[in-house]
Amino acid sequence: MRIIHVNGEKGFSGGEDQTFHLMEYLREVGDTNILVGRRGGAAAAEARRRGFETHELAMRNSLDVAAIFALRRLFRRLRPQVIHMHTSRAHVLGAWAARGLGCPARVATRRMDYPLRRNPFTRFLYGSGVDRVVAISRAVREEVLKLGLSREKVALVPDGVEVERFRGISEQGEEEKEAARELWGLAAGSPAVGSIGSLHRRKGQDLLVEAVALLSGRGVECSLLVAGAGPREEELRHLVAARGVEERVSFLGHVTPPERLYRALDIFCMPSRKEGLGVAALEAMAAGLPVVAAAVGGLAESVEEGRTGLLVPPDDPARLAAALERLLADGELRRELGARGVRRVGERYSSRAMGGGNRSIYQELLGSP
Repeated sequence: MRIIHVNGEKGFSGGEDQTFHLMEYLREVGDTNILVGRRGGAAAAEARRRGFETHELAMRNSLDVAAIFALRRLFRRLRPQVIHMHTSRAHVLGAWAARGLGCPARVATRRMDYPLRRNPFTRFLYGSGVDRVVAISRAVREEVLKLGLSREKVALVPDGVEVERFRGISEQGEEEKEAARELWGLAAGSPAVGSIGSLHRRKGQDLLVEAVALLSGRGVECSLLVAGAGPREEELRHLVAARGVEERVSFLGHVTPPERLYRALDIFCMPSRKEGLGVAALEAMAAGLPVVAAAVGGLAESVEEGRTGLLVPPDDPARLAAALERLLADGELRRELGARGVRRVGERYSSRAMGGGNRSIYQELLGSP
């Protein structure tokens, strides 16, 4: 198959990471992959680094008419069998650019579990504008189906992680763990909780700071490592100072690769207010860490309550603190949850499973066996 992947973002996020997991899988099974990215964007640079054919276009916003016509000319010239739109901007521009071309199968991935506005424009994007919508979790799928689409139109293919990449972490010994902890300035034997995510309100890092402050007030020892960057960093730092937990909380910025952090942690926490799936939680489970997460969106599906982690209500720092305290006090429970998490990710959330799921959709749309 000949597939064009469209990405309209300037930065690099989990969605782009999933795009490249998919492209690598498709290349492995013999398909041709072409990435069309935003001019000067990180995705285009990464595609080129990986050896994929890459085209860059100016995509100033979702209403960039010039970009629509440029995409349309590119589609006509490259003659793909499949056009897969991986981001919100790519979906809008790509759906209009591919309209009326006839031959390519048009696929769009939806990653967010935010409600969609029911208007003619949105119905076009998810209806006649594409042949199939790929939802990364049941929660996301249900939001898309509220537009009135048939269940057959919206496929469920969860995001995946490179399981082998994290296997060594789950099998590391205490000496390796202590060495990893020293890199982050953690005291020997002091338990560590960590999170990875952009510093936005929907990710809920403020709730995690509040939970650590509650634990501190009870005399429960733990350090919090917050990885990620975003517009709320200054506000979060003020909150840490106001709660008097500066010695317990560290802001790490972007951590690449994330394995550096997973190796040092005892518990991974994802207290999101909204979450399409939560790839960082999947990575943490693949690394053998127990997960404490808010029971929202795809997190409520990927994290099994009492089996791979603990789920808590969103926006509830007291319940979050209680779940963390329970795991901090029970090393055996942490090990049991972590071991089950490794198995669950390997069985249901591998990058190969994600790649195969998307490729099956392409084959179905093209009438291939």
